[in-house]
Amino acid sequence: MKNLNHILNKVAVEAVKGTTDVQINKIEFDSRKIVSKDAFVAIKGTVSDGHDFIEKALQLGATVVVCETLPNTIAEGITYIQVSDTTAALAFMAANFYENPSADLKLVGVTGTNGKTTIASLLYQLFKSAGYKVGLLSTVKILVDETEFKATHTTPDSLTINYYLREMVEEGCEFCFMEVSSHGIHQKRTEGLHFEGGIFTNLSHDHLDYHTSFAEYRDVKKSYFDNLPKTAFAITNIDDKNGAVMLQNTKAKKLTYALKSYADYRAQVLENQLSGLLMRINDQEVWVRLIGSFNAYNLLAIYATAVELGMESNEALRLLSQLESVSGRFQFIVSESKITAIVDYAHTPDALENVLKTIADIRTKNEQLITVVGCGGDRDKTKRPIMAKIASEMSDKAIFTSDNPRSEQPQAIIEDMEKGVEAQNYKKTLSVVDRKQAIKTACQLAQSGDIILIAGKGHETYQEIQGVRHDFDDMKIVKELLEQLNK
Repeated sequence: MKNLNHILNKVAVEAVKGTTDVQINKIEFDSRKIVSKDAFVAIKGTVSDGHDFIEKALQLGATVVVCETLPNTIAEGITYIQVSDTTAALAFMAANFYENPSADLKLVGVTGTNGKTTIASLLYQLFKSAGYKVGLLSTVKILVDETEFKATHTTPDSLTINYYLREMVEEGCEFCFMEVSSHGIHQKRTEGLHFEGGIFTNLSHDHLDYHTSFAEYRDVKKSYFDNLPKTAFAITNIDDKNGAVMLQNTKAKKLTYALKSYADYRAQVLENQLSGLLMRINDQEVWVRLIGSFNAYNLLAIYATAVELGMESNEALRLLSQLESVSGRFQFIVSESKITAIVDYAHTPDALENVLKTIADIRTKNEQLITVVGCGGDRDKTKRPIMAKIASEMSDKAIFTSDNPRSEQPQAIIEDMEKGVEAQNYKKTLSVVDRKQAIKTACQLAQSGDIILIAGKGHETYQEIQGVRHDFDDMKIVKELLEQLNK
């Protein structure tokens, strides 16, 4: 039980009905989870409005209601707290309820369109290898040192964030690396957190189904850096045209990294092979197991962050050389018949282009490159023709298929994609609605030495169709299909 006065610290309260000197059991924003003596926070969501469920929350035993608009009927014995923004209030209340755990460890946030999962996950891996206890909040999973929990969002809700941060503190973790999505920033899920540092990766076409414009998407990302304290560091990719924008108003220590521009942390790719990269980082050479220029950026950001967190540079380089790729991020296998299959999460035009450029850099051009790609349903439709255009231009054969169609018809999504294919590339494309059949078609078309790229789902082990998640793992399926062809 916690005192409400303590939990309301830093919350911008506009009005109070009842007493704040009460004990509460826990905080909830889902009325279905309310039990006796809970505080219910009414959130205005994109689908429903929590204010419509205040009465239900009271019936289930809530004794405190936090809302933006007071209900017409004020129940006796209930404390009502009126605020201008319940999402921000929830974030501060969650931090207070769990005794502000972010202040008890070094929390680093990673934001940008691409690279968030790779950077956060590899920073976790690097600091674990250095002997520290570490936490991770990522799209793929949540880790409290070595204990794994399932992740449901790139950036969880503020209650979940603070719960796991408290678990990390109790476990003795010194660091936590966290993906910070534009949705999470916009919905104030990171309010009330104390960040030791922030990393900006890049900005490209994504989430325009949620944000009204690219400018808004950029400005939401920027607001994360605007809110960093002066005790923190802000590391930005200065090669990205929006990299400098991120640092414009931050109070944090400003740092840059780049492959092409002058920067505080500079790298050059000397060799790029399927087995890894030879890089020069700030005049020191290092061989790493990841490949592609996009991973060179990721690794440089990781190195810069490690050094800013106090790690000696030679030790950071040594550990950098031991890092292994993240699940679903340029994962590859080579079959007995010498067909290379690559699975990557690339689900934006920029990410797909980066992966295809990486493959172009390491291939001999004597082999076929077959790309299997789809686009998600109920998401930004404008990127569908762009992704199809990129896939058909940069591949010898492009197979358009289902990703996670969700509530949309897969064929309609594919038709949106096909509109982006230019006339000279049309004969290079196929459309196969069933994703497993599309991967099988790619395997049947491939000859010894050829490369198959399966893009869009990466680490995901499901396919969402009409509200139902079906088991589906791109890597597992392509392995099985290639083994069958070898028999």
